[in-house]
Amino acid sequence: MEDEHEPPLQPRTQTQGRILFLTVCAAGIGGTFQFGYNLSIINAPTLHVQEFINETWLARTGRPLPDHLVLLVWSLIVSLYPLGGLFGALLAGPLAITLGRKKSLLVNNVFVVASAVLFGFSREAGSFEMILLGRLLVGVSAGVSMNVQPMYLGESAPQELRGAVAMTSAIFTALGIMLGQVVGIREFLGGPQAWPLLLASCLVPGVLQLSTLPLLPESPRYLLIDRGDAEACLAALRRLRGTQDVAAEMREMEEERAACRGRCARRPWELFQDRALRRQVMSLVVLGSAMELCGNDSVYAYAASVFREAGVPEEKIQYAIIGTGSWELRPSGLSLTLIRCAAIERVGRRGLLVGGDCLMTFWGAIFTCLQTSVPWVPYLAMSCIFAFILSFGIGPAGVTGILATELFDQTARPAAYVVCGALMWAMLFLVGLGFPFIMEGLSHFLYVPFLGVCVCGAVYTGLFLPETKGKTFLEISEELHRLNFPRRAPGPAWRGPEVIQSTEL
Repeated sequence: MEDEHEPPLQPRTQTQGRILFLTVCAAGIGGTFQFGYNLSIINAPTLHVQEFINETWLARTGRPLPDHLVLLVWSLIVSLYPLGGLFGALLAGPLAITLGRKKSLLVNNVFVVASAVLFGFSREAGSFEMILLGRLLVGVSAGVSMNVQPMYLGESAPQELRGAVAMTSAIFTALGIMLGQVVGIREFLGGPQAWPLLLASCLVPGVLQLSTLPLLPESPRYLLIDRGDAEACLAALRRLRGTQDVAAEMREMEEERAACRGRCARRPWELFQDRALRRQVMSLVVLGSAMELCGNDSVYAYAASVFREAGVPEEKIQYAIIGTGSWELRPSGLSLTLIRCAAIERVGRRGLLVGGDCLMTFWGAIFTCLQTSVPWVPYLAMSCIFAFILSFGIGPAGVTGILATELFDQTARPAAYVVCGALMWAMLFLVGLGFPFIMEGLSHFLYVPFLGVCVCGAVYTGLFLPETKGKTFLEISEELHRLNFPRRAPGPAWRGPEVIQSTEL
């Protein structure tokens, strides 16, 4: 009744674009932006933090800490971030179900505030343990947001823009990486006295999200399918779409709601027990692991060491590091442009993944094979690393995050993100902990193990991953059911046995 007295809404394209843009920005600034930012800022104060560790140990015991133990503590500082991300990924599913997508992102900033306080006062307290704990907590925050943000945006976006909106997660990751590298140079917060402020600067994006995200709607699918609140869903959907005419989309969500009726939210281990989900789970395990085991994210944490090993002059390393972030930001922006031009609907998710993995293999092979025999080794190494990062941004960085949204229905989606996130962070932790030792042991051949991962990812994607471009969630579910049970006749079995039984009753 109240809608009759409301002023007419603006044209749908303008209003929808504005609200959706604000939703993407508010979710991203405290989500994957934080992931990229905290992944890269730890690189700039490497020597300063190592000196602080040694000085703290000397003040406590009267003896300096051996170099190999300093390296071990530093590796733990770097690696506790993905370990915290693993805990956050396990926490993301229950939070998304209990609190909702939007409230989970807001509550998640508690970990950001706590970690910023620990970083900011670590030097005054003379405790490198506060840095360790802070890295763990900021990792928990990143683990939650990396899972909840694409879930929230994927469920809020219209079908024709779902791919474009999903790619914004990669854009904010790249933007966070680049800004973290810029802020970390010596002229800003990368000096020997300012490194606690550099680490504590993660508080700023958290405050920005806390001040903007409460003004935007919750995921309509969560409101209708999980909460059963049709009125709130309708209000959120109208606001996101900028029009009163959302009947067609409401019918599609009602169909999915009917399909999910009688089923509770899945637990992560239940996904591995359901034969109807075996291809989806396998795709998450293989591609989620491959995205981290390809070695791209570890380059950001150890970029200074990689460039130093390649022979780049010391005074130019910090600017070469900034280049790594800007080069991933370039393909992210390009990807969004291509999506808006409907190019990704022609290429598809599978094509981008295969192409990105193949290009990463190509540039990594050049880095491995040629740099020991060419006189201009440093510049060749920098070019190969930049091209490797560019290829990562074109394919795996932007596409992998949406797979859990598109391959699973509403009841299984939170659990799927838990599985995907847990595997991703576990792999990132292992690579982050072992990368300095791999680099020390393999030297110029450090990319060899990662190239094998890229090849496996490309082969699996080309052979087993179904294409999801331009399809509704229901159409994707039906196709996956046919792939999981090729000998059965097609039908509504994707809805699950519980729903079929309840329908018959």
